[in-house]
Amino acid sequence: MYHGHPDNLLPFKGRRIAVGVCAGIASYKVCSVVSTLAQAGAEVTVSMTADAQRFVTPLVFQSLSGRPVLTSPWESSEPKDPQHIRAASGLDVALIAPCTMNMLAKLAQGSADCMVSLLAASIDRAKTPLVLAPSMNEVMWRQPATTRNVATLKADGFHVIDPASGWQACRAVGPGRLPEPDALIDLLAAVLRDRPVTG
Repeated sequence: MYHGHPDNLLPFKGRRIAVGVCAGIASYKVCSVVSTLAQAGAEVTVSMTADAQRFVTPLVFQSLSGRPVLTSPWESSEPKDPQHIRAASGLDVALIAPCTMNMLAKLAQGSADCMVSLLAASIDRAKTPLVLAPSMNEVMWRQPATTRNVATLKADGFHVIDPASGWQACRAVGPGRLPEPDALIDLLAAVLRDRPVTG
């Protein structure tokens, strides 16, 4: 349940939003994000990596969004119309959360070998904001490779938000936590507030 200002839910009505979910215990927070977006009137399409499905099942996100969840590039109801192209078309905003160290590296290198990275590669960032919400152990967040990849992604037009600090599931304390669902909702609302509705 969203506990922020009710006006922050207004920008979502009639919007098309993609949410990519990567592996991590923080993926449970994204359930609340998807539910809030759907209840606010957004059309939410969730994509998941194979490893993300070990934490939360696609059925959970399908139930919360009311829409099929994209889990494999090889499964499509319309073979002549690739689902990642169709899903990326006409989006108002996209969010990848939790965005793992591995996913940051994939996106920085232009890799598209899973449903989440493939969908991200199909989004025209000049027209559609693509927000990355990193989440990982505090040591992983401070690695030089992560710093380089984040800098590359920002230069490439991705919106990368800083992770929150605090206690982590691995019992470490420091930066690397996925922001709370309300914070992610408020961020997406701010991105959308001054953007016209597509379609």
